[in-house]
Amino acid sequence: MTVPSQLPVSSLARGACPTLDAPMLTGDGYLSRVSLIGAISPVQLVALCTLSERHGNGMIDISARGNLQVRGLTPTSAAALEADVRSLALPLREGLAVEWSPLAGLDPTAKVDPRPLGLEIMARAQHLRGSLAPKLSVVIESCGLIRLDDLLADIRLVATENDGRKGWHIRLGGTARQGRVIGFVQEDQAADCVAALLDHFATLGPRTRGRDVDPVGLPDHVSSVLVTASSMNDISAERSHHDAFGLFDLNDGRSGMRVALPFGQIQSRQLKAFADMAERTGIRHVRPAPDHTLLAMGSRDACAALRAAAKTHGFITDEHDPLRQIDACPGAPSCQSARLDTHALGRFAAEEAGEFFDGSLSLHLSGCLKACAHPTAATLVFAGTDDATHLVIQGKTTDTPAKRLFPQTEAAALSALSALLRLERQPGETSRDCLRRLGPQRIAAALA
Repeated sequence: MTVPSQLPVSSLARGACPTLDAPMLTGDGYLSRVSLIGAISPVQLVALCTLSERHGNGMIDISARGNLQVRGLTPTSAAALEADVRSLALPLREGLAVEWSPLAGLDPTAKVDPRPLGLEIMARAQHLRGSLAPKLSVVIESCGLIRLDDLLADIRLVATENDGRKGWHIRLGGTARQGRVIGFVQEDQAADCVAALLDHFATLGPRTRGRDVDPVGLPDHVSSVLVTASSMNDISAERSHHDAFGLFDLNDGRSGMRVALPFGQIQSRQLKAFADMAERTGIRHVRPAPDHTLLAMGSRDACAALRAAAKTHGFITDEHDPLRQIDACPGAPSCQSARLDTHALGRFAAEEAGEFFDGSLSLHLSGCLKACAHPTAATLVFAGTDDATHLVIQGKTTDTPAKRLFPQTEAAALSALSALLRLERQPGETSRDCLRRLGPQRIAAALA
């Protein structure tokens, strides 16, 4: 692997996607991503933690898409990390980002096992390497215990039936709620359809994303296999699915256990202690999962014992914990680009502004405007800049702020917003709906 000694931070953070063989420069050094297409053993997870300490700064992320990330690397140590990771014989994902449920093949509620289709799409995309946008992704939704509805996807396939035929609804761009429907494809034609779509993307240029593609202008060999969907009921306008958390049953007689990382980040020594505990309790498989979570698979007793110990290792074990509704980057002082201590503000919000967290809203705390932790819109956004913290209502870090807060006043603003909710929320109204009703101007006035 060849890594340039100097890379522009802004262009990489916005236009590229880190991989194991192409790390990305961030505010705390280079970041390498370890993407898996299968589960690993607790012993292998311990080895990854050891490599994080040896080559990086000992901080590990599990991203919103369920990828493991090693932080604080140098160009030299990133190359060494790649070599050492590859020596572990992990089920690494290479090439195009094709994503499916981490419970694929084990989920008793899923409509289909998405892995064969996903592997075929990846294999058929190999010749397009370098011709597609770096962040381009394909999401295959099998509609089981863990949904990928909130992940951005350039091409999204959702398992369904159309007039009695099994197959996939296909959407282009955005989340499941935002993507544009282009039709239904039968099960045996899905790989051909996606391969043709990817060829079309490549023809349009290496910056083309799903949101840029006009469904009316699809080539004949794509549109010919698509039929009008008779129903789109399984892609609802609002997400109603409740993802599995804690303990749940798998279809092979084992159980699964899912816990979360506060702000998607953990020290490698904590994760190593968790993995050691998993090994001792008899857990044989673990896997990073979407929404900054970690899965363990084993006997029900082993999963229950590991869940009971997980909190002492820094994990979130209660699905209603307010920290699960907060997306935060490493922030200051961990990241040199950050102008906001995101983790301190997040813990303050969870402890002191409990009125917010009824499950309806999302709080995004960003140390700068790059939105590394949450690229899509959130109900509330605090984004640090050199001279102020931007408060954005229902938007992204780069949207016009409803209020510019003086540094060190962010906690007071959260307290004021919490008090405003207590005063203004109507019976049966959620936090998100109340903030939407009040609007940016009313909210900003309350912070004056």
